[in-house]
Amino acid sequence: MVQLYNLHPFGSQEVVPCKLEPERFCGGGRDALFVAAGCKVEAFAVAGQGLCQPRCAFSTLGRVLRLAYSEAGDYLVAIEEKNKATFLRAYVNWRSKRTENSRVCIRMVGHDVEAPFSETFRDQMSIVEMPLSEAPLCISCCPVKGDLLVGCTNKLVLFSLKYQIINEEFSILDFERSLIIHIDNITPVEISFCIGYVAVMSDLEVLILKLESDPKNRESVNHHPRKTSNPLKLSEDISNETLQLESDDFVICQKPMELLGEKSKQSGIAVTLESTGLADEKIKYFHVQHLLYRLFCIEKSKYWFPLFTGFMVGLFFCLFFHAGSLTSERKHSSQEKELLSLFCFFSLPHVGYLYMVVKSVELMSVYQYPEKSQQAVLTPQFLHVITSNNLQCYTVRCSAAAAREEDPYVDTTLKACPPVSMDVCALRIQLFIGLKAICHFKNHIILLTKADPETIPERRESPKRLLSRKGTSVNLKTPPVAEAGWNLYIVNTISPVQLYKEMVFLSDLLDYSNTYKTAKTQSCIHLLSEAHLLVRAALMDGQSAGTWRKSELLEAFKESCGAPWRLLQQYSHLTLPYYKMSGLSMAEVLARVDWALEDGAQKYERGLIFYINHSLYENLDEELSEELAAKVVQMFYVAEPKQLPHILCSPSMKNIDPLTAISYLRKLDTSGFSSVLVTLTKAAMALKMRDLDMHRNEMKSHSEMKLVCGFILEPRLLIQQRKGQIVPTEFAVQLKETQPGLLVASVLGLQKNNKIGIEEADSFFKVLCGKDEDTIPQLLVDFWEAQLVACLPDVVLQELFFKLTSQYIWRLSKRQPPDTTPLRTSEDLINTCSHYGLISPWVNVLISSESLADKNYMEDLSKLQSLICGPSFDIASIIPFLEPLSEDTVAGLSVHVLCHTRLEEYEWCIDRLLERCPEAVIPYANHELKEENRTLWWKKLLPELCQRIKCGGEKYQLYLSSLKETLSVVAVELQLRDFLNVLPEDGTAAFFLPYLLYCSRKKSLT
Repeated sequence: MVQLYNLHPFGSQEVVPCKLEPERFCGGGRDALFVAAGCKVEAFAVAGQGLCQPRCAFSTLGRVLRLAYSEAGDYLVAIEEKNKATFLRAYVNWRSKRTENSRVCIRMVGHDVEAPFSETFRDQMSIVEMPLSEAPLCISCCPVKGDLLVGCTNKLVLFSLKYQIINEEFSILDFERSLIIHIDNITPVEISFCIGYVAVMSDLEVLILKLESDPKNRESVNHHPRKTSNPLKLSEDISNETLQLESDDFVICQKPMELLGEKSKQSGIAVTLESTGLADEKIKYFHVQHLLYRLFCIEKSKYWFPLFTGFMVGLFFCLFFHAGSLTSERKHSSQEKELLSLFCFFSLPHVGYLYMVVKSVELMSVYQYPEKSQQAVLTPQFLHVITSNNLQCYTVRCSAAAAREEDPYVDTTLKACPPVSMDVCALRIQLFIGLKAICHFKNHIILLTKADPETIPERRESPKRLLSRKGTSVNLKTPPVAEAGWNLYIVNTISPVQLYKEMVFLSDLLDYSNTYKTAKTQSCIHLLSEAHLLVRAALMDGQSAGTWRKSELLEAFKESCGAPWRLLQQYSHLTLPYYKMSGLSMAEVLARVDWALEDGAQKYERGLIFYINHSLYENLDEELSEELAAKVVQMFYVAEPKQLPHILCSPSMKNIDPLTAISYLRKLDTSGFSSVLVTLTKAAMALKMRDLDMHRNEMKSHSEMKLVCGFILEPRLLIQQRKGQIVPTEFAVQLKETQPGLLVASVLGLQKNNKIGIEEADSFFKVLCGKDEDTIPQLLVDFWEAQLVACLPDVVLQELFFKLTSQYIWRLSKRQPPDTTPLRTSEDLINTCSHYGLISPWVNVLISSESLADKNYMEDLSKLQSLICGPSFDIASIIPFLEPLSEDTVAGLSVHVLCHTRLEEYEWCIDRLLERCPEAVIPYANHELKEENRTLWWKKLLPELCQRIKCGGEKYQLYLSSLKETLSVVAVELQLRDFLNVLPEDGTAAFFLPYLLYCSRKKSLT
């Protein structure tokens, strides 16, 4: 279905001052229009407003049958006829042609030019003749590289554009015949070529190929032309009954057929490559990829007389490049552009087809014309079709498809684009009498009109003849003698911004019309989508980048995104990305909402609800006014009552009147939406009103576990973000003072449910307690300890151990008590957390040797000792950080000895204990010196004790007592001879006699 809108895409028109009736014309370059008549080509300069002035003229060899311009290389190529022979010639450096009698250089393709002629070639036009073994039928220039493709019977010849370097300062344009594409059993009527993509059109067939330069498939190339007489191979979809049979009396036609991708090989058209380029050519095509084959059928009249109306009326490629890949200056070497999307359009007299052919082959749009067309041209923004008396303008969907290829965020909550599958839109059907031909370049449409409707068609053959692929040439009848009544017009399309504004104005008229609401909304949204795509296509079209002011296009693009997309019903979620792209604030969007009652009840569009809901969830830095906040609350109470508590917790709703909020929340209670989240939201509003009694009553109505679940459902009750910074709420401050345990458990629940990250949680507690980055509040330490107890899977244990031990060590070294009472004691942690181990018994002996009256100090010390004794702690990582904790204190000594014991440095530990606390040596040895470390009793401990006893001193009795305990152990462990060997040589027999006697008795018993 085609929707018709009576818009005005065409602006002013100018008459081209041609002297003779144009036979062929084409536009190209920045400002060039070429018109061929008789044996002459006139070039006109087209100014910005369509003003057309003669620029130069040059003679051709004969009558021009085909004409094409290449912006890459700035050359004109023509198929010319003289004495029933056709010639292919390229006109190079035509801009230097000052007068019609100026000197012209004619040279053969590939002819080497010597250096002495450089100045001559610099200042004069050159004609490059390209001989062919068969008559050329059609031509196409690659818009990117400037390569020339020529269509002949059953073959296509590719001429690569290159430059002959004359000297360091000058080079001339030339061509090289690099490839022949043999296409058996088909005669091309039109061809189109674009960076390796080839489209071939015959009377009723379209074939699209891709030439690939993959060397791996080089074996696919035949370096000699392969002639075949094999019969046509048909697809499996075509039965034997549909074979094309020829006789003098009747014609049987094939069924219409569409083959995509590799299936298009089943069309029966054999394609073979013949490489003819030089060996040093940079790019060669080695392989053919089939993309599309389509066969059309004959249309029949109601009298069953076979009227052939299947002549194709247009074949074009339309390409889009990645943004930023275009450069303003042309260079001799081919421009390197990254192809984004490529589209192919071909048309019959009554219907046109637009395919996307990059990455995947897909039919995008079908255009049904209201009457028989004569010719069609495609631009990135529009499709222009002419009939005998009408110029029709249709929108195209290329920009929508290209946008999805370019931007991965299209069709997400960030960005959106109207779908490709929308109904085709006809913007205008403009009356022109006697339309004959059309072409375009930039923002200009060139039209040839002739008032006399009785014209002789250029091709008149029997339908049977036109159905055959075996035709060897296309006969072009000489046109009638030029008569008065013809004109060549330049019609200027208006700027996309101006047309966009007209489309928006028309959508507003549709929106306020008195027609049925459903039809009104659909038409309004459809036209807004067309306007949006129009501006998007202008922004993406690199070829017309300098034609329109980009700032105006960007402004119009944002304005189009701010259109009333909330009217979308089926795709209401698209409202969010469109409004995001528009840059409108929530207040500006809400200001456009009609708050009036409709049919006695308030109704809101789903798209608007979706947008506001997501915007309030995203913690935007925008704060709504009290009036707008109240309207938002009313909106969600009517449309989405369950979302009301979440809406009230948004930072953007900071200015909401708490009384208004509580009144709506109480309505939820009475209407059956009561929940712990509603209770917490009421408690938050009570705090905002400074009503502490109401706050306490609400908090008492649920258990602590349910309250934690409520905070998990809505983290913004505790934590909000403003301008990228963590901001604790007033609710969080109240919990810190009254229920710190609930606060820690709630934040822990948020982290466990991935509602808050580790660093965000740490920052939250620091900001909440008013501490800087270098100061750790006790509440944060409580949170770290709770993380260990909860054993969260995403927590890095060693990092958490480091945080806790660093804080314990810092407090112990500074004698700094915690700023608040810890939530857990060391005994609680040892009993509930496997990462806190039982403290070794010798540590208690060591600690009891000195009075440590500070309870907080003892708690931190016990937690640190317990963590070191735990099974998960990496001791080596904490050793460098023990320096602030001096060994001169009992606390420091215990920590150092524990760490070195875990590192199995027992001798170091024994030395420290003998020096500082001898009474702890034996308990230490009994607990630590086991199994393979048992030998340290007699190898390390016994000699050390004997040595210290001989020195005497005030610790003599402690050493002596320890020695007796050591000898008891040694006597039990060793045999008599081994025991004697470990005794010191200067010892008295009387002192060791009891232990010797014990050893001898033990020997006799064994």
